Amino acid sequence: RLWNGAVEHRPAVVAQPTSQSEVQTVLRYARANGVAVSVRGGGHDWAGRALAPNGLVIDMSLMRQVSVDAESGVATLAGGALAADLVAAAEPHGLAPATGIIGDTGVVGLTLGGGYGPLTGLAGLALDNLLEVQIVLEDGRAVTTNAEVEPELFWALRGGGGNFGVVTGMRVRLHRLSQVTAGVIGLAWDDAAEVLRKYDALMSTAPDELTVPISVASGPGGGPVLLLWPTWSGPTETSADWMQRLIGLGTPVLTQIAPMPYSEVLQLVAPFIVWGRHHEMRTRNLRTFGSGAIDALIRAIDTRTSELSAISIHHFHGAATRVPIGQTAFGIREPHFMVEILAAWQPGEDGTPHRNWADAVYTDLGRYALDGGYPSLIGPAQAAQ
Repeated sequence: RLWNGAVEHRPAVVAQPTSQSEVQTVLRYARANGVAVSVRGGGHDWAGRALAPNGLVIDMSLMRQVSVDAESGVATLAGGALAADLVAAAEPHGLAPATGIIGDTGVVGLTLGGGYGPLTGLAGLALDNLLEVQIVLEDGRAVTTNAEVEPELFWALRGGGGNFGVVTGMRVRLHRLSQVTAGVIGLAWDDAAEVLRKYDALMSTAPDELTVPISVASGPGGGPVLLLWPTWSGPTETSADWMQRLIGLGTPVLTQIAPMPYSEVLQLVAPFIVWGRHHEMRTRNLRTFGSGAIDALIRAIDTRTSELSAISIHHFHGAATRVPIGQTAFGIREPHFMVEILAAWQPGEDGTPHRNWADAVYTDLGRYALDGGYPSLIGPAQAAQ
């Protein structure tokens, strides 16, 4: 089962290992028999790369164990652990990991590609908190890699994507954080141009404790609404001023902000991430929201071919920008906004117009974008020409 219902290819066989040694057995078999291999973690990759067409899938869903050393603030997790598993293990100790925004995303897949999330400003990307990896290479060898052991492999695994082997375990840094102030602020779409200009200016002054992704999705009547998803990871009593500034960016139509455990943050966006719906995605990075980029984003929403299609914008700042560019394989460390272009439609519909919309938006934004894109969202046929 995959999140993207538009993926039609199917594997020939699925293996469900319960240990690193069983992963080794599967990879050695695949190599000896010339069988294509893929790995399924959480199943969220929109392009369906978790399922090798007519190949062998290593489904990691039986390897979801997580343990936490509260004194050192380090979690050890198995290769199939989901973000919600990791958060649930850390939370009783007053700790939180750097994750994405969705609880049922696989930690390994998210981390290998980067890992934007609610704590990016405070903790950096998910990959910036990776301490050690247990991995089975293509020839079946099991390797443990960290900053001192096999350092070049460790460098590549932090941002190079899922290309180097099957990760069977990780050790990740956790952060002292008993609760956050978070939620959603809905602003009227008629104010979009002004809101994005003000948001751009405000986020350039945001402290590490505040990370604010934006999305544009359909409201109850089908029309678009600007949704801000702030997470404040500082003291609760100091959050009010920043939340009021965000509410004041436009005309509020929805305000739901409250102190909450970090686990609840991963449930906020879940109603918009529907399993089985059909999707096509593109990605761009914007340094700022200049007038040209804002106009392109507004055109994108005004020309949607489906009310289910959306734009999500991730906020990269703070701790994530202070990691030296050469330290990991992640290719951009300057402050920016990562844009997800998400075409979505119901099963049974012709996806052609919706895919064309995603391509058109990608092209339109290209004039204002930085080079490259987010590795986890770039499709198999989307290398820049």
